[in-house]
Amino acid sequence: MKICFVAEGCYPYVVGGVSSWIHNMIKSFPEHEFIIMAIVSDRSQRGKFVYELPENVLEVRELYLSDSDWSEAAKDDNSGKRVNRRIKKRLSKSEYYSLRSLIINEDPEWDQLFKLFEKKTLSVDKLLMGRDFLYAVKEAYGKYHSDMVFSDYLWTMRSIYLPLFLMLKSNVPQADIYHCVATGYAGVLGAKARSLYKCGLIISEHGIYTREREEELVKAKWVQGIYKNIWIDQFKKMSYLAYQKADIITSLYKYARELQIELGAPVSKLKITQNGINTERFSNIAGKLEEDKEYTNIGAVLRVAPIKDVKTLIRAFYYAKKHEPSLRLFVMGSYEEEPEYAQECFDMVDSLEIQDVIFTGQIDVRDYLGRMDCTILTSISEGQPLTILEGYAAHKPCIATDVGNCRGLIYGEGDDFGEAGILTHIMNIDEISEAMVFMAQNPIQRQKMGEAGYKRVMEKYTNKMMVDTYRNIYEGFEKEEQGSKEVSEQWLV
Repeated sequence: MKICFVAEGCYPYVVGGVSSWIHNMIKSFPEHEFIIMAIVSDRSQRGKFVYELPENVLEVRELYLSDSDWSEAAKDDNSGKRVNRRIKKRLSKSEYYSLRSLIINEDPEWDQLFKLFEKKTLSVDKLLMGRDFLYAVKEAYGKYHSDMVFSDYLWTMRSIYLPLFLMLKSNVPQADIYHCVATGYAGVLGAKARSLYKCGLIISEHGIYTREREEELVKAKWVQGIYKNIWIDQFKKMSYLAYQKADIITSLYKYARELQIELGAPVSKLKITQNGINTERFSNIAGKLEEDKEYTNIGAVLRVAPIKDVKTLIRAFYYAKKHEPSLRLFVMGSYEEEPEYAQECFDMVDSLEIQDVIFTGQIDVRDYLGRMDCTILTSISEGQPLTILEGYAAHKPCIATDVGNCRGLIYGEGDDFGEAGILTHIMNIDEISEAMVFMAQNPIQRQKMGEAGYKRVMEKYTNKMMVDTYRNIYEGFEKEEQGSKEVSEQWLV
């Protein structure tokens, strides 16, 4: 069976989290072939893979949210120069009304739009700058936003629809199943494939895409006022499409499922599929080194990025270190993906003159996790963090902000193993600092929490449990496809 994973901004360019999950899934199903449709911002990221692709990956197709209009109607001529052979005629009446339904958000005719963007003569650039798009935007402006400056509104709409139209224009390969690890642009591509090929479509959300984009936009400086709401509405529109087209929609925990329902996901399609890790990888890792014995080591396994809120982590450690000098902080993960933010974090450590903060860069977590006394995660958004589960597999408790499923991982959901760490509020420096001090000063309770975490991960979050769940899902599509073939053969006879 051929499965197409569709991912935005992660695999195979970024280590950790969703990327690790995808990589593990591909390796766990060697009997299947995989195509990767990787959505990234622009061509500057082309081919910059940080994973060695498994043998059962047939190809990686890269798609860019900001790009030139590389349509079939503009191929190179013999001179090697770009030429424009696009047909300049207007959209047909039915095509225009499908475009209009999307822009004014009145029951968008997505199947018609998928067919429209399959036309080789369609130019994304010319569509955005053409009369058809202008007329549809004028109608949306008069209906919803007539108090705004029209020229600003028009250019905002062009910037909003450029990445969507580029995705719609993309060539989607044929596969038996499309497995999208988010809604958003990935979900749009999955929905297009579902419409064109009648393939299976799975949406697996590790975090709720629409909510994550909403949180980012609320804090963003590049977009202001009502324009934030226009962008948010666009992401809701795309997520709703993915939910409606999907055969199965998975989430990691109960609250995420509730958010999906709130955003329009049909209850009958929803399934909770918890994360899982290979616990055996952490069964025989080395313990503390001689140099570690005078310290209480706290390990943050993360990308140095704003969503992980490393600055709050540093500030909290600064105050904790004043109360408990034995503390030492390891920040274990890549700092090359967001270099400006990473440099701000380095500068903060220097300006506050904080001792015993170590940025390791990208590492094999098994080389360090045994040296830690606990792990920590100060993110402002998460799903069901693999780093917490990996810490549990190494008998390490965690400190985590109350995001995603961190509460369930720490306190348990349907088990009586007890607390496996300390939960704090987002960006609460005092609480996070106090939690670090507690872990340093209470080794017996810390060890007890670590054992509770170990029992929890072994009970509910092993890789085998997760893989078995998805094997049943994949086999369900395979049996359905086989049944359809048998019916067709009977009709032929």
